Amino acid sequence: MTELLDILANPAFWVALLRIATPLILGTLGVLLCERAGVLNLGIEGIMVAGAFGGWLAVYAGAPLWVGVGVAALAGALFGLLHAFLTVGLALSQHVSGLGITLLATALSYYGYRVSFPKVNTPPTIAPFAPMDWLPVPILSQQTPMTLLALALVPLLGWFLYRTPAGLAVRMVGENPQAAEGQGVSVAATRTAAIVAGSALMGVAGSFLTLSAFNAFFFNMVNGRGWICVALVVFASWRPGKALLGALLFAFFDALQLRLQQSGDAVLPYQVYLMLPYLLSILALVLVARKAAYPQALMKPYRKGER
Repeated sequence: MTELLDILANPAFWVALLRIATPLILGTLGVLLCERAGVLNLGIEGIMVAGAFGGWLAVYAGAPLWVGVGVAALAGALFGLLHAFLTVGLALSQHVSGLGITLLATALSYYGYRVSFPKVNTPPTIAPFAPMDWLPVPILSQQTPMTLLALALVPLLGWFLYRTPAGLAVRMVGENPQAAEGQGVSVAATRTAAIVAGSALMGVAGSFLTLSAFNAFFFNMVNGRGWICVALVVFASWRPGKALLGALLFAFFDALQLRLQQSGDAVLPYQVYLMLPYLLSILALVLVARKAAYPQALMKPYRKGER
């Protein structure tokens, strides 16, 4: 117990928590936007890989860091457009399309890396975003601007979904596309726009890993974060504020297991600590998901004129 209190009292723990949570916040918001429009996007894992590689490669080629973030968003948007074409335009299976996007985006990113650096044994590095030392808040001052961006997007997305006509249209096509069509809302255009924008956020989430958390691109660096984001959306009941809470909760468990592994008093195998954030997150998901009110048209293809 004393060891746990020492960990929680250390400001470095909370700095690490927020850093771990940042890509989860961005990715979860992206999934949430897609699913609010009624489309499941399992392409997030591959889209994050593509964003990580695309943003890093642009900066390595000489582009400014924020241009790299924009390139990552563009890469995500393009894969989102492909997913929208398959699931909205052709009404194909959202599960199969999403998994196909993950495989395609991951394979193209790894292929692009091998082609760009055929004789490199260690990943080339860039100068990543620097911490915001000018901020008066101690924990935030050790974060990069991308963390501030992720935190700002939470209330912004909440405002968009619940305070704007466009946000209402997104929620309508995710709940009752027939009613939305009856009100003159284009279901196909609204869903496509939501998927493209959500996928762009997923690409930005991936770029955080190469432009902020680390300074290089390497294989398997996304490491399942995309699948965690899909689960966190359910935990959040499709609400941006609760999505932030869920990302912070998972990051808390993840940062805690890292500190416990590093503890000299650790007596359990390290695999137990690695499982800790996933086990506790699954428990939290089970407790919350049973009462979650999911979008009624989620994963249901819609063809204009059908009832």
